[in-house]
Amino acid sequence: MEDPSIAMAPKPKGSASLAAVVSAFVPTWAVGLLFVGIFVLIRQRYRIIYAPRTFIGTVSEKDRTPSTSRAYFEWYHTMRKLPDKFLLYHQSLDTYLYLRFLRTIIFICLVGCALTWPILMPVNATGGGSSTELDKISISNVTKKGHLYAHAVMAWVFMGFVMFTIARERLWLVGLRQAWALSTPNSKRLSSRTVLFLSAPKDSLDPSNMHRFFGDGAVRIWPVTKTETLSTLVSERNSSVEKLEAAEASLIRKANSKKTRKAIDRNGRGDVKYSDLPESVREAIRPRSKSTSLPYGSSVDKIKTLREQIKEKEELLNEMRKTHDIGEPKGAAGVFVEFKNQAEAQRAYQQVSSANVLALTPRYTGMTPDEIVWNNLTIPPASRISQDGVALGIVAATTIFWSIPSGFIGLISNISYLAENFEWLSFLKNLPDPVIGLLSGLLPPLLTSLLTKYVASIFRAVSKSFGGPTATANELRTQRWNYVFQVTQVFLVTAVFSGAATVASQIAEHIQDPTAIPELLARQLPKSSNYYLTYFIVQGTTSAADNILNYSSLLQFLFSYNLLDKTPRQKFKRYTSMRGIAWGKLYPKFANFAIIAIAYSCIAPLVLGFAAAGLGLYYFSYRYNLFYVIQPKIDTNGQAYTVALQHLLTGVYIAELALIGFFGLRTATGPTIMAGVLFIVTILYNILTNRYLSPLERFLPADLVAAAAGDETAPLLSTAEEGEADHIQRRSESAGIPRPVAERVVNPLARFFDPHVFASYNYMKSWLREGDYHDILEHVEYTEEDLARAYLDPALTSQTPVIWLARDSMGASQNEIQENEEHGLKASDEGAWLDEKGRVQWSTDDFDVVPVWTPGVKY
Repeated sequence: MEDPSIAMAPKPKGSASLAAVVSAFVPTWAVGLLFVGIFVLIRQRYRIIYAPRTFIGTVSEKDRTPSTSRAYFEWYHTMRKLPDKFLLYHQSLDTYLYLRFLRTIIFICLVGCALTWPILMPVNATGGGSSTELDKISISNVTKKGHLYAHAVMAWVFMGFVMFTIARERLWLVGLRQAWALSTPNSKRLSSRTVLFLSAPKDSLDPSNMHRFFGDGAVRIWPVTKTETLSTLVSERNSSVEKLEAAEASLIRKANSKKTRKAIDRNGRGDVKYSDLPESVREAIRPRSKSTSLPYGSSVDKIKTLREQIKEKEELLNEMRKTHDIGEPKGAAGVFVEFKNQAEAQRAYQQVSSANVLALTPRYTGMTPDEIVWNNLTIPPASRISQDGVALGIVAATTIFWSIPSGFIGLISNISYLAENFEWLSFLKNLPDPVIGLLSGLLPPLLTSLLTKYVASIFRAVSKSFGGPTATANELRTQRWNYVFQVTQVFLVTAVFSGAATVASQIAEHIQDPTAIPELLARQLPKSSNYYLTYFIVQGTTSAADNILNYSSLLQFLFSYNLLDKTPRQKFKRYTSMRGIAWGKLYPKFANFAIIAIAYSCIAPLVLGFAAAGLGLYYFSYRYNLFYVIQPKIDTNGQAYTVALQHLLTGVYIAELALIGFFGLRTATGPTIMAGVLFIVTILYNILTNRYLSPLERFLPADLVAAAAGDETAPLLSTAEEGEADHIQRRSESAGIPRPVAERVVNPLARFFDPHVFASYNYMKSWLREGDYHDILEHVEYTEEDLARAYLDPALTSQTPVIWLARDSMGASQNEIQENEEHGLKASDEGAWLDEKGRVQWSTDDFDVVPVWTPGVKY
């Protein structure tokens, strides 16, 4: 029944929802097309930025993305041919799962559109309210209580679908992670059978006590104790090497300069050698630096000084390494333990190793040596706990502080209401409508993107500074913290203020009638959804296009590589430093996209469509980057996807609470009860799924690990699973469904709604072998030296780097190599040279001749 007082309420002032959306769409779409056009034109010229995965030597040939020609749109045809699964075999599990995550939330949004738009939009439009433009198809326009049953029923349908999808994906991921971890290539790697124990007591660091602490399956330990002094010396030595190379490069350039050549080549022979230079000229071109020991104003030969410093640090390092011992760590130590096989490692990882609650915990497995944060392994247990608390405090304070600028952005998005109702802002009413649209539609999403750009980096630095032992652990902690920030600041605070500006202004007008305030809140709060329409437009067009063009990386590379980098090593590092990807930044951002879409699904269904479009553009841009550009530095082995799926449920909770509040304000008893029961069901669902799935997401089942050893010849599917799969196929045939329809419609539906078969370990094992499985079947053999050094702190093992110089026609590099070797320093000018313009070049096409390049051991 319609409430007459609401039906007769005046038309809202200043509503500019459609103008704001159009004002945001036109310029961002134009900028997006411009970015894509520039990208197409310059892509082939700057392949090191836009397609390094097709040729660069740091990517093995079998893992490179195919590139058959240099046509402008060849990359697009390649992307159409290659499935996402290509990344699973040629990059990492995480890269494949990231694209699957984007596909999953796009799928949720599209299904939401299919369910809500045909039903809720007509219901909202005929709801009896006086809203206009886009607000007319939101729940704020519904004043007839009977209409709200449609929203309550749709909430049950759509929220039920979302919960089923999340549970199904979690089950599927459990099966895939088990099949991936237990596959022969991964199970044989050293990292899969190594466990890191922190807060290790002194006795556990003694190899003679290895079996007492870690069981008979343990075969090797690598103790980790404090090495701050050694680490500092190693860092200083490496820094001196880079300074020496820079000084040598300066000398070689000066020796080959036209000025130097003219000074001795008066006859114009052109075959001048460095040995022909007079001693006075040699001394004049040698770089010098201020002396720290001689009187003020004195200078010394920089090259000779750096050589002496390197040798001093090298000798001191060798002495300290010989005398380095465990000492009395008092719990401030860690220990890496290698086990006979993956089963033994999992058993040790899951069991309680000590009666002391703080000893040998926390523990980690599956980490590689290059992701260890060595200084954080030797933190005492009490300090580790206190540092965790401090880190949480910093993150909480940062999140709370960000409410101020986030709220300000929300106010800007309702500039029309502010101009109408606050006299000191009335001058804004004189601005042209397009300007008002830009200020309220385009500016707030841009400010939101800028405001949140560096938050994940701040959180990652906090995690690393306060005890995070591995890069993966830090990234997962960053992901959880950033998720809270995204939901709190990008969604809740901005949404509350975006709608609150409207509410506050109109409450001032209705202060004489307090009974109208609840209805006013119920009508106006959903209007904050208009802000997210423009947010998704800006993100999906400009930001996704910028993600492909990536002009900042291009300009930075061109400036640094051509102007700042003067030595072969600097150029090599710049050239081979491929773009990474930050899971802790991206997963929360796009999980929040989905959370916003789900939360508004029954309040303002239009948001679902805009979210799907924006996510679709992002999916395309990240698909290109993962195929052609990105080389992940961190592999969480699917843990980041697990966390992101759990975060999606936040959108369901917010949607249900919003509906309960709206129905309550409308005094719609039936819909309120329906939404309340749904909320209770969601809580029970959350508790039960976490209880039964969380252990499987964290650990590998002991029976599967034991059975997987030597199981390559076992049947891929059990008899029951084969029978179920065959049964589905037979039913399709008996129903007379054409094979193309069965393959494209029936089979995908069966795989989606029957996860106990199509997400099982055996099925995922079979699915894993359907693609380029042979490409990961590389036989990895470790030498005894590889094993002995694998998990030792680099401060104990790293050697002095080779001094890499650029070869020159005068022979200055050969002279410097000889002098370096006389001082006991290895030097080489292989793979680098000085061109005719005096610029350093190096062998970008053949890494085998680069003295600082060695293929890493796959631990």
